[in-house]
Amino acid sequence: MNTFTLITGASEGLGVEFAKQAAREKRGLIIAARSEDKLNDIAYELRGLGVEVVVIPADLNTLEGVEDLWGRATEGRVVDVLVNNAGLGFSGSFADPEGWERELSSINVNMLAVTRLMKLAILHMKEHGKGRILNIASTAAFMPGPNMAVYHATKAYVLSLSEAVAEELRDTKITVTAICPGATKTNFHNQADMHDVRLLKMAKPAKASEVAELGWLQSRIGKRIVVPGAINNVFALSNRFLPRGVTTRIAAQLMGKN
Repeated sequence: MNTFTLITGASEGLGVEFAKQAAREKRGLIIAARSEDKLNDIAYELRGLGVEVVVIPADLNTLEGVEDLWGRATEGRVVDVLVNNAGLGFSGSFADPEGWERELSSINVNMLAVTRLMKLAILHMKEHGKGRILNIASTAAFMPGPNMAVYHATKAYVLSLSEAVAEELRDTKITVTAICPGATKTNFHNQADMHDVRLLKMAKPAKASEVAELGWLQSRIGKRIVVPGAINNVFALSNRFLPRGVTTRIAAQLMGKN
């Protein structure tokens, strides 16, 4: 039976780049996202590389949507790589009532969907002897983020969960990797209303293709945490050397809007 890579949030940005990484290895692909039209366009391109591509439109904002995706993905297939790439965010004050729906969706997609897919994948991978999971966290995972409070909190959850489960699986042939990119050239910033955020004006976003390549390669060797770029590594380590109150205030300045 052929093995497949399941990638969520695969209609744009990092999701597309992870799909290309898998396609270059001639791996079967299952690409999932809300937009079926975008997925079909991407599938057409990837099939030109000589790989099988299964398109599954999916809404990960509900547990039912998550369960449906997994059931359809594994129907007659073995998924030995899961890339939890789908993610949402909201830039603005936590007290802003307009942000609640987006924040709730962020909690559902960034935490609930990731957790359930990981659990289902691990049970499936244990049954078939091996596998690997790549979770997309963020440098936001390393410190609280005023003005993006819920997003930072969800990514801290993803990082903590990934590390804990990776340790539980130490003596198996299943690995869990969390990649923690900083600002990256994707449509995420537009969707999260981050147009005037100071951080994006100060630092040049990384190329999505480079982030995906690094994450893909490091997950293949089972590395648990991947932080692309020297500046991002300094940012990630700062919480170890500075009081949390200081790093939180710095984050507030960086994530604030002009």
